[in-house]
Amino acid sequence: MNGTIMTSKTQEQIERDEQIYQISTLVAGNFALQDVLDRLAETAVKVTGTQACSIRLLDDASGELAMRSTYGLSETYRSKGPVTLDDPVIQEAFEGHAVVLDDMRDDARVRYREETIREGLISQLTVAMTFRDKPIGVLRLYSPEPNRFDEDAVTLARLVANQCAIAITNAKLYGEALEGARVAEQMRLGAVIQRRMLPDRAPCICGLDIAAAYEPCFEIGGDMYDYFMLNDHTVALCMADVIGKGLPAAIMMSMFRGTIRAYSDGGYERHPMEEIIRKLNRVACRECRDGEFITLFMAALDVRERTLWYCNCGHEPALLVRDGRIRELRRGGLVLGVMEEAEYVIETVPLEENDILLLYTDGLIDAMNFDQEMWGKERLYGVLGQCGRMPAHCVVRTVLQYRRRFVGLANQTDDTSVVAVRLTSSDPARRLKKEQACDASRSAGGHD
Repeated sequence: MNGTIMTSKTQEQIERDEQIYQISTLVAGNFALQDVLDRLAETAVKVTGTQACSIRLLDDASGELAMRSTYGLSETYRSKGPVTLDDPVIQEAFEGHAVVLDDMRDDARVRYREETIREGLISQLTVAMTFRDKPIGVLRLYSPEPNRFDEDAVTLARLVANQCAIAITNAKLYGEALEGARVAEQMRLGAVIQRRMLPDRAPCICGLDIAAAYEPCFEIGGDMYDYFMLNDHTVALCMADVIGKGLPAAIMMSMFRGTIRAYSDGGYERHPMEEIIRKLNRVACRECRDGEFITLFMAALDVRERTLWYCNCGHEPALLVRDGRIRELRRGGLVLGVMEEAEYVIETVPLEENDILLLYTDGLIDAMNFDQEMWGKERLYGVLGQCGRMPAHCVVRTVLQYRRRFVGLANQTDDTSVVAVRLTSSDPARRLKKEQACDASRSAGGHD
């Protein structure tokens, strides 16, 4: 008889150790949080030999302990009502005590007594799950018998609760890691989309020198610049920014760029710029969600007539630099996507040889150094005043070099796009040289 009892106890202990080992595998494994919670609730019941278990996790924002998993409890009991931090049992458990209710049918601390009776539960044990001395929830065990939980049961429940806390924390970290990988992939795809939007070479047109640069930050944003020929002597220039981040902003801008090109097909003689802007605004109003909008600077530059006409839709004003003096091109109207019936003004500006036109997104001037100082417009204007008769690519490079020197290695939170356009000589000999250079570039598949 004694040998039989010893064998039975040994087998029981082996099974219990096996169950505790299963909990330890949850601690070390990479599992989704809900899967961990469900397996913990079941294992806790089997380890302690009770009828049911519930796991509640603390919501710091609401102060409630949300029911996250149960084993052996009905759906009716699961949804009986909230448990908050002012519950006396929870308060005592969070102070480090194991709270035993020998008979919930007549214990004043039981908030949902009728529901408990209908469920057939009599005794309860509550222990806090803590990680690094911070409570993250409670583990509760239930029995249909009174006075079910003795010191051995409390010791075992504490062991299970401690393992649960570690497993839950690990599962949360694993979930965050998966989310981080998902976001990283989203950023990579957004970067691919964004770079495909940018023109691979500037239009080759005599009398015009164009250069551009795009500097992404660690987030994918909604910057876009574009230039394309309207006819053999007129080039369209666009700079836009979707107010938003991530893949949605990149997709929105990709769609918007295609819409600009579609509406501009045939030139602005067939489709006046004011009409195109109104159509773009209606598209933006239809596609943008609450809190989203698009800023746009759109222009057409006629090299033959040396004339620029433009519309600024809430974007950073383009800068016209002439003999060291700077003029901001502000005329236009509201950002796109806010008011469907908004009106827009087109301004015409005469140009001269050696004029520089600079288009940029706000990431250029909003860049900050480690002292949280913005580079700002004044510094940009100071650099442009030194550009003299630099080629367009030197203007872009100089501006970015000065800004980089100011911000150092400080992380930036917005992308930067810059386009510089210089009106050059229209001398026939230089025109021929330009055309030959363009032909050579096309043949080699190079970039201007």
